[in-house]
Amino acid sequence: MISGMKIAARAAATAVILIASLVAHPLPAGASPTAPAKPPAPSATPSSAPSPAAGAHTIDMDGWKRPYLLRVPDRRTRPLPLIVAMHGGLNDPAYVERQSGLNALAASGRFAVAYPEGLLGTWNAGGCCWFARWFGVDDVAFLDRLIATLVRQGVADPRRVFLTGFSNGGGMAYRYACERADRVAGIAVVSGALAVGCAPRRAVSVLAFHGTWDPSVPYTGGGNMDADVKVPFLPVQAVMEFWRWIGRLPALTRPVRGAPDGCAGTGPGRVVVALCTIERGGHEWPSFASALMGAFFDSRPSLPRPRR
Repeated sequence: MISGMKIAARAAATAVILIASLVAHPLPAGASPTAPAKPPAPSATPSSAPSPAAGAHTIDMDGWKRPYLLRVPDRRTRPLPLIVAMHGGLNDPAYVERQSGLNALAASGRFAVAYPEGLLGTWNAGGCCWFARWFGVDDVAFLDRLIATLVRQGVADPRRVFLTGFSNGGGMAYRYACERADRVAGIAVVSGALAVGCAPRRAVSVLAFHGTWDPSVPYTGGGNMDADVKVPFLPVQAVMEFWRWIGRLPALTRPVRGAPDGCAGTGPGRVVVALCTIERGGHEWPSFASALMGAFFDSRPSLPRPRR
């Protein structure tokens, strides 16, 4: 039996190697990082513009009308925590809306949920995926504008913005957390891969869900990130070690409150990293995931107020 000390040492070594590869390794073709110049953080004061109703909307990206679905509680008197939920590859907002069941969190009155749409069903998450990566789509800028718009309209609280996504959408949530860590109160990734060089400006709370029999994002790593990107997926455990290392957190050994067996995290704190491993699970959204996300996001502290 391998001792606990050897396991800890191996995990630490894995994290160091992972950090070096993610930060120093050049990005795959078509995955050029977003320009370092960032737009100003959105104001917490909503404008006098009418607040949008639930349904289909668009965001103008220099003449390109990018669609998204918005779900909000029937009654609300203040900006709400926002969940941005991104579909998997070759899917659309309506699909992940049905797949995830996240509308229940909006109906509860606790969150607003936005479901944006990627180019031809894909997101430029770095080493993946397809059309969005091939065309160099700046999906980080799209999410910037979507979030800023919902804040300006009084829908979203800028200090409580959360991202989630399935598969390619989960990889996009990782990318946004890497490049906009100071704007994200937490992320939850389902069957998604970290596919971009990552050097976040602050620690980020991460909740991840992965099946051990996932053929698309292998639990133990390997395969290729995209059809023309011969870079293997990182092992899920190594990705979690990366986020744990960034937050200088303890090992993922603590049970996650309200979660089934197979979920373990770093324990209570301002920043939490947790992984739910679904034994013999495939490339799918677990039935318990959305309720656990709601509890996870509820428990995350608000981001610091911007300095004046």
